[in-house]
Amino acid sequence: MNSGYEKKNTIEILKNGKNGVGKHYFEFKTESERFVDSPKISVIIPVFQEEKILEKTLQKYSDILRTKYNFELIISDGGSTDRTIEIAQKYADIVVRHNEPRKQTIAEGRNKGASASRGDLLVFINADTVPENPELFFNFISQLIDGKNKFSKFDALATRVYVAKDERLFKDLIFYFFHNFYVRLLNMIGLGMGRGECQIIKRTVFEKVGGYNPKIIAGEDFDLYKRISSVGSIGFVNELVVLESPRRFRKYGYLRIIFSWVVNSLSVIFYGKSVSDEWEPVR
Repeated sequence: MNSGYEKKNTIEILKNGKNGVGKHYFEFKTESERFVDSPKISVIIPVFQEEKILEKTLQKYSDILRTKYNFELIISDGGSTDRTIEIAQKYADIVVRHNEPRKQTIAEGRNKGASASRGDLLVFINADTVPENPELFFNFISQLIDGKNKFSKFDALATRVYVAKDERLFKDLIFYFFHNFYVRLLNMIGLGMGRGECQIIKRTVFEKVGGYNPKIIAGEDFDLYKRISSVGSIGFVNELVVLESPRRFRKYGYLRIIFSWVVNSLSVIFYGKSVSDEWEPVR
């Protein structure tokens, strides 16, 4: 685990990052009762221009839940100019800020969040994605750390992903049924797969493989699990469900998104980089 963290009032510190992310600013929100001194779990949420949905998302991680299951909440911002930082500071234990003029990849954002984290288990989850049942979700992964779960033997986990019921259309049911089956199948045969919407990873294996590849624009989640599968094991947890926003599918359609996934995945496998030179945010 990382060391050298000192409890202070909210401050901004320049620190050398890990996993190839260079230098960056991060803040400790240690003055509130939300702060967990020695967290077992680090929930890391990469964000960029998310003022519309971020507060609703962060309210899912209540103070009671964080204390009960001993987890810290880290927001890694990619350079937002809206109210994202302001909202993040109301809820997060640590806020990491991208402070360079160039655009940051989501892989870099996740790595920066990981470099500021202290937990033994890292939960990377997107700003537009939430656990369907937060109590069940954190009770389950808390048992992983204690070795009380059949999935404790795995180095990383993938979960089922769906759209929230109030936004769900018939075509969503068809897509997610087959996609969740596909992700489960790849892990069963040892290829390694887990959507970036929610990836649960032991710190030891995350550091062993060097974290996310910061140079990959799209498909960085697939690349990480592919590398983890070469040195460890990945389990698919049917009991855990996260709900994502369908905003990207609604804007571009399923066919276009699936085609982009396939092309970028193949490029990552054969060339170690994505075809996409930018992953356009949908807000």
